[in-house]
Amino acid sequence: MASSSTTQGAIVLSVFFLPILTYFLYIRLTTQAQSKSLNTKPQRDVGPLPAPTKITQLLIHPIKSCHGISVPSAKLLPTGLDLDRQWMWVSYPDYKFLTIRNLSKMTLIRPTYDSSTDTLTITAPAPNSMDEKLQFSIPAHPSASWLASNTSLVDATVWSAVTPAHCYSAELTNQFNDFFGREVRLVYKSPYSDVPRPLVSNGAPKVLGRNASTCFPDLMPILVGTEASIDELNTRLQAAEGLTIPVTRFRPNILVKGDATKPWDEDRWKTLRITSSAEKDGELVLDITQRCARCQVPNVDTESGEKNPRQPWDTLMKYRRIDEGITFKPCFGMLCVPRGEGMEIRVGDTLEVTEVTGDHRYLAGM
Repeated sequence: MASSSTTQGAIVLSVFFLPILTYFLYIRLTTQAQSKSLNTKPQRDVGPLPAPTKITQLLIHPIKSCHGISVPSAKLLPTGLDLDRQWMWVSYPDYKFLTIRNLSKMTLIRPTYDSSTDTLTITAPAPNSMDEKLQFSIPAHPSASWLASNTSLVDATVWSAVTPAHCYSAELTNQFNDFFGREVRLVYKSPYSDVPRPLVSNGAPKVLGRNASTCFPDLMPILVGTEASIDELNTRLQAAEGLTIPVTRFRPNILVKGDATKPWDEDRWKTLRITSSAEKDGELVLDITQRCARCQVPNVDTESGEKNPRQPWDTLMKYRRIDEGITFKPCFGMLCVPRGEGMEIRVGDTLEVTEVTGDHRYLAGM
């Protein structure tokens, strides 16, 4: 009798669980088949590699959202070019980043670098004055001991990311409160911070394949642009409104000549190699993570601080919403992450595209 009950129980359990086990086995086999199919399908033809080109301009932006500096050379660090966006204005007391998106005249704040003293000097026009200027100077490469004596550690916020930063004293920067119309502080993040700011979006480890970090850029350490593409855009702006804008409005770090007959060819670039013109066999590699989706910052004239209500945003929106991952914004330039560090990049160096792809897709992450 007990044996009969056991047999009946086994039959009941089999009837109940067998369909479930069969379903999960089916799902597993189907997933494996789809994965195999994706991995073995022929890649889309994205054309041949472009011819090598030359770096025509290098730009650094020491303070986020402020005026940039054109330099003949710059050392590559893990977080980007040396002195690029290592400083940031923040609101006080919450230490949230301040941006040209909300205050276009931030571009009137001009950092200058003196290599003889390794000093960064920050100037801006004083409010309600024709002649006076706001100004202070700080070490461009502060030592740990200098930072310990002259700054305090705070948690600064860039978009949704919170990262430790060194905050300068109010006595140094309070003259800029009137310029901003609120109480502000200046913060600094070392490219060799003990607590680096990790990359997100397409630069996250699971996507990039390695850990990488940056200081205060929105997303990635380096932005590459081409003369060919800004020239093509200006052709459209001239036809529409008789307007020409400099590429500095897009805040690239590395500008290359590109192929004048193929503007926007950089949309398919995947891996770049820069060969030094000064160091024997010196070279470095940049991985392109994604296209740079643009807001209306390029509408701001970097020299006057005035914002055009329409251009180039309106023109870009007509034909540069090309990324399936962020269709509500136009794209200009390519965001990159360096594989190495230490080499000096110079205007005139050769840039080669070593890989191209048709699979760039912007991933949300700010």
